[in-house]
Amino acid sequence: MTLRIPLAAPDITQAEIDAVTAVLRTPCLSLGPELEAFEKALAEYHSVEYAVAVSSGTAGLHLALLVLGIGEGDEIILPSFAFVAVANAVLQVRATPVFAEIDPVTLNLDPASVERAVTPRTRAILVVHTFGVPAEMDALQAIARRRGLAILEDACEATGARFGDSAGGRRVGNFGDLAVLGFYPNKQLTTGEGGAVLCREPAHAKRLRSLRNQGRSCDAGEPAQLAEGGRPLPGWLDHEEPGYNYRLSEMACALGRVQLSRLGQMLALRQAAAKRYNELLSEIPDLERPALELPRRIISWFVYAVRLPRDVDRKGVQSLLAREGIDTGRYFPPIHLQPAWRAHSSASTSLPLTEAIARRMLALPFFNRITASQQQEVAEAMGEAIRSQR
Repeated sequence: MTLRIPLAAPDITQAEIDAVTAVLRTPCLSLGPELEAFEKALAEYHSVEYAVAVSSGTAGLHLALLVLGIGEGDEIILPSFAFVAVANAVLQVRATPVFAEIDPVTLNLDPASVERAVTPRTRAILVVHTFGVPAEMDALQAIARRRGLAILEDACEATGARFGDSAGGRRVGNFGDLAVLGFYPNKQLTTGEGGAVLCREPAHAKRLRSLRNQGRSCDAGEPAQLAEGGRPLPGWLDHEEPGYNYRLSEMACALGRVQLSRLGQMLALRQAAAKRYNELLSEIPDLERPALELPRRIISWFVYAVRLPRDVDRKGVQSLLAREGIDTGRYFPPIHLQPAWRAHSSASTSLPLTEAIARRMLALPFFNRITASQQQEVAEAMGEAIRSQR
């Protein structure tokens, strides 16, 4: 059956369409003024000195690890309850992922488990702000300072979230040595494909810009413009080190710039949808709904994921919802249990809480423009699917 209510959907208005169309009417489709404007807006929004736009959040993680000097023989502590990209990026730099346990409420790294996972080979903590809920940054930063570790924030699911006490706290992405954002179509802000790395140090920004552009010298005119007649600028073909093609197009940056200007409105729509779900699902016995508010946190709602009753078969629920045209998602299968990763994680890895929670998680359709009637339909179908499993 055709899915009538998708799991996610981007929110594109005429303003985004006009901005992208305007770029297509120029001769500059890469490394131009839209890139500069988008990066400047991202840096200002997150109160950091620099933002370097890249082709995806995964590309951003890869470059961030390289800039932090992570390599073979190093260990990185990270959650297994996360999208597999975090572990893939660690493997790409020949480092070793060490999976730590999660907090049962926030679903983020448990600081006590992180502390136990530190060894003499540990170089960094990769903190994922899962589902847009900020991690316990005070405790994690304290561990990093005490143990001499770097912190890399994966804020790909959490653009706009805040953590801390004063005036709503600081936006996530402002706590780590480096931070990564993601702009895939299911995210709060989209560029189609894309991401960014946030940093404070000019040397970090310079190297990130070089690495994303084949290792080209930033002194050669980055962002690069062609000279008159289409000739490359002097130094355009000079490369300081091996790099990558992780550039983000002008069209994507134009789309992202307009999306960022609308982010407050879009986050409010998502928060309202989460609240509506919590009310609609409140009568289903033993269904655990996500907390709408948590101490010292402002949530940026990425997905709306529930924990099914322990005696209910998730595959059965998904199948019954799919018959009604309702899409759902298993967010997230633990990375350390996936076939592709069993050879790269310790055989002694024991994460009972992660595994128990992951077995029950189910993400429901959730996006900016989801209607009250669609949510009502999802809630009714969910209740019926759970009752049929008992």
